[in-house]
Amino acid sequence: MGHPISKPQVQVLLLGLDNAGKSTLLYKLKHNASVSTVPTIGFNVEMLDARKNRKNIAVTVWDVGGQDKMREHWQDYYQNAAAVVFVVDASDFGRMDEARSEMERALRSDHLRGCPVVLLANKQDVSGALTVTEMKDRFNMRRMCAGRDWLVQPCSASTGFGVEEAFRRVIQMVRLPSETGAVKDNIKDRVHYLRSNS
Repeated sequence: MGHPISKPQVQVLLLGLDNAGKSTLLYKLKHNASVSTVPTIGFNVEMLDARKNRKNIAVTVWDVGGQDKMREHWQDYYQNAAAVVFVVDASDFGRMDEARSEMERALRSDHLRGCPVVLLANKQDVSGALTVTEMKDRFNMRRMCAGRDWLVQPCSASTGFGVEEAFRRVIQMVRLPSETGAVKDNIKDRVHYLRSNS
């Protein structure tokens, strides 16, 4: 009698300022529904199934609150991240510099060294939203993401435009862990740690 083969598991971090559209994006991806959300206090976590190299993989997406007081806790989620998805409201010109500096600070962490990054230019359905080229330039992606795989993807979490394509591209960029059981245990430990330190 053989043992069932467990799927490789990866963790993806969903970061960005408050009101960037992270939770809306996550629930559009998970349930294909537009969900009205309130600011995330703490985190949302969802398991998604994906395929990479003809293998089924389990993806745990950590959607971490983006309010100022929550950002100091982002580092608690960095360990074991296989990719970072940084969501930006591409129509909120007044907060671009703040978003860029928060992304830059996150990517300086040793835990995220070499970790692939997808910058989501969200809210493309809003008139005047920055284009992919404008976002690349504004965030100076070539310099900020030197030494790692990265891309800028346009999307609209509310309409669903670009959301699935972004997720597929994230999956293609992640490296699968060599030990499939290690990350699963860490998820339980991480939730316990985060709850006990809240």
